[in-house]
Amino acid sequence: MSPLSGVLKEAWALYKRFFSHFILISFVIYLVIAVVTALLTLAAGGWGVFIGWLLSLFGVFLLQAALVKAVQDVRDGRVDLDLRATLEAALPFVGAVAGASILASIGIGIGFVLLIVPGLILLTFWSLIVPWIVLGGSGAMESFGRSWRTVRGYAWNVFGTYVLTILILIAAEIVIWAILIVLPYAWRTFISDVVSGTLVPPFIALVVTLVYYRLTAAHGETAEPGVPAEPGVPGTPGTPGTPGAAGAPGGPGAPPEPGTPEPGAPGTPETPGASGWPGAPSEPKAPGTPGTPPGGGFGPHDGGLGRPA
Repeated sequence: MSPLSGVLKEAWALYKRFFSHFILISFVIYLVIAVVTALLTLAAGGWGVFIGWLLSLFGVFLLQAALVKAVQDVRDGRVDLDLRATLEAALPFVGAVAGASILASIGIGIGFVLLIVPGLILLTFWSLIVPWIVLGGSGAMESFGRSWRTVRGYAWNVFGTYVLTILILIAAEIVIWAILIVLPYAWRTFISDVVSGTLVPPFIALVVTLVYYRLTAAHGETAEPGVPAEPGVPGTPGTPGTPGAAGAPGGPGAPPEPGTPEPGAPGTPETPGASGWPGAPSEPKAPGTPGTPPGGGFGPHDGGLGRPA
């Protein structure tokens, strides 16, 4: 089973349950930046437009960090941080998020200009840089490598999740335009901009942050400093209850089934090549573990998205 199974359903459930909390964060940031930008444009002309553009960028990066913090906050089923506390918790990460996002945008943009496919590859593997900065405590540059390693092995699943998310948002945009068709064009555009600036970012943040938590759990990584790694999704290697996992039937540490002779008991034939017997070959290492030859993720040795050839 893919660790991302049901992630969109979980994102939608959290979105509905904490809708007012997410929308308040998005709307306040969006409204404040829009008002300040408009005032600067009226007061300072061209320079005001430029300063307003910089403030808009700051608002985008603050919104990304704040929404990731908000998702982290509500995963336990309740809101512990109000609007002010969420923004205060996000502010220290805005600089790193801005630096990483700008570099990622440049790299992804170049990839799209070249052959489109490289852009999609980078977009997929670098999609977790903001959660790694805000939740994982990584620096701007370090977040690229961590995001790549976390997505590696599940790239097709991640890419498919994002495609479905985009299709859902496009369908929602079409519905909104159909509802607003009776309004003048200026009003339709204004309302559409407000919707895209306040309603859409929280859902995207939910999907990306939940993907981050699920994949770090699948890899056995620590999603947050000082917090033990979460158990993986059932059906993925290393998850309790998964066949072959520790403590699961047939896995290491599991009690023998009734009537099954213990290894080494009199009359029990030795199994050549079995793990633990003299001369048995060691198990192959998973991609990304120390000593594994390069080839995990996207690279010249790959046979596809995140799958070794």
